[in-house]
Amino acid sequence: MSLELLSANHGAAMAATLAARANRKGRGFVSGVYPITPSTECMEFLCNQKIEKSHVVRVESEHSAMGVCIGGAAAGARTFTATSSNGLAYMVENCITAATMRFPVVIAVANRTLGPPWNIWADHGDALILRDAGIIQFFCADNQEVFDSVLCGFRLAEDKRVMMPVMVCMEGFILSHRTAQTDVPEQDKVDAFLPPTDVPHRLAQIPHTLGQIEVPHQTEMHRMQHHAAMLDVPAIYREIQDEFEKIFGRRPPDMLVPYKADDAETLIVSMGTIPITAERVVDDLRAQGKKVGSLRVRLFRPLPVEAIGRVFAGKKRIAVIDRNIGLGMGGVLWQDTRALADPGTVVQDYLAGMGGGDIRPEHIVKMVEDIEARTASGAPKLMEMV
Repeated sequence: MSLELLSANHGAAMAATLAARANRKGRGFVSGVYPITPSTECMEFLCNQKIEKSHVVRVESEHSAMGVCIGGAAAGARTFTATSSNGLAYMVENCITAATMRFPVVIAVANRTLGPPWNIWADHGDALILRDAGIIQFFCADNQEVFDSVLCGFRLAEDKRVMMPVMVCMEGFILSHRTAQTDVPEQDKVDAFLPPTDVPHRLAQIPHTLGQIEVPHQTEMHRMQHHAAMLDVPAIYREIQDEFEKIFGRRPPDMLVPYKADDAETLIVSMGTIPITAERVVDDLRAQGKKVGSLRVRLFRPLPVEAIGRVFAGKKRIAVIDRNIGLGMGGVLWQDTRALADPGTVVQDYLAGMGGGDIRPEHIVKMVEDIEARTASGAPKLMEMV
């Protein structure tokens, strides 16, 4: 392995390149590419790589980029693309197509605010519009995790028990353009980790159609099969972690990453890079004698409900930080997790960092102070990030 100074964008593209080369004895690699800030560098990097048996296709839109991936997967190729914000929104129709046709496309998303008004900075709302589409979603905290998650994403998406797209999320600019030392493995190790892609329902084997009309009962059965495969993802991901550690000598992070959470009375729950700051706050508050802990939700879809419930058990207060908002309701992470707490637990939503605003230690301290003063949960609270 070698240590390389890479941005998260370049790390995702490097991992995709190694995965693409690993399929040279299979049916090759296909990627549809179209630029959008802040994911453009990922596709630029990929376009400059020498990959045997590959087609990296420059197209006219994000919708077409996913269309190329759908075509590649239908032919049995390994497929990858990257996008962000309104580009992902334009891609939504074909993302749903890839998911419901059970094609194992890996998508790197540099999370960015949806517009207009236009804002190019970080917000989880773009990825979350696809949270119920049947696409696995990982939210990453650092560059190495982005790199490793892309490799794991291919292994997971292409597992015959799964066969669905995987989205690897990195916050725009906070991760996408930040450079950090990244451990890049040799090609032979990636070859050992990623067997040749085998899409069981690809075209040109037994004559059949894809995307045909269905009667209601068929749709019901397909949705339930997709749902069952989603529920199997946590156990399959643990198998992949074991294999990854055996081959590469390091273990990808778990679906949930608790930090000093066992005896915590107040728990801070968040996704993406926010938990890194939260863990620093936990250390500071622990030094003051306060029983505070953190929980990083890394796998958001499928949401590891039972595992979250175990971490939530016995907590008096749970502060959920959302870098997004489900308009008319509140933060999406809060919506999905608040019912998992014990009855009587104060579960408060804090809307922070939407549109790319900094979430600094002092902001999280204010959240802890606010929730510790509460006797009941309230409406989602927009934090003043000053």
